[in-house]
Amino acid sequence: MNVFYNKEGIGDTLIISTQLGFDGEVSFERKGDAARLFDAASGKTVGYNLFQASNYLDVSEKGQVEMNDEKLKTINEAIKKNGFDEVLEADFTPKFVVGYVEEKEKHPNADKLSICKVNVGKETLQIVCGAPNVDSGQNVVVAKVGAVMPSGMLIKDAELRGVASSGMICSAKELNLPNAPQEKGILVLENDKYEAGQPFDMN
Repeated sequence: MNVFYNKEGIGDTLIISTQLGFDGEVSFERKGDAARLFDAASGKTVGYNLFQASNYLDVSEKGQVEMNDEKLKTINEAIKKNGFDEVLEADFTPKFVVGYVEEKEKHPNADKLSICKVNVGKETLQIVCGAPNVDSGQNVVVAKVGAVMPSGMLIKDAELRGVASSGMICSAKELNLPNAPQEKGILVLENDKYEAGQPFDMN
């Protein structure tokens, strides 16, 4: 789930996206201050718009809203108050984490791509990476599926030249870190200061 709010840009409306990268035909139904957006073909919910959002919860962000269980509970109460019975569920674990590159192999169909096995704590992800400096044994920053990059790009499951990729190994520039080098390459973290799975603080 990703939630966005920009009062100056679009007014007092909370945009709730429950389906990553949905690109089918969207229909909607509105009840009071809530509008349910759903896949026209399957009827599956892809998101909600909550109008007059400040009447329901205190939100001041300009862009992505930092979510937690309490805010989700408030959103579900607002949706129910406006006549919808659906209960939204979400994973609020950190989406930017430290990863340890356990393996790196050459992509069979692309000279400049590598296939990496990256340990992010509770799971190991397969990530296709195009950085020239990626290598096994490194601690790196991983944007997991569901992360929203500072540029606004949403990270989702993908297939690059026929190979599945879940997440992105990030450069300092992509993370919008101060004094980020301009040359192409991922951010490599010191091994003794970080461990796989810990949240990465970009502030």
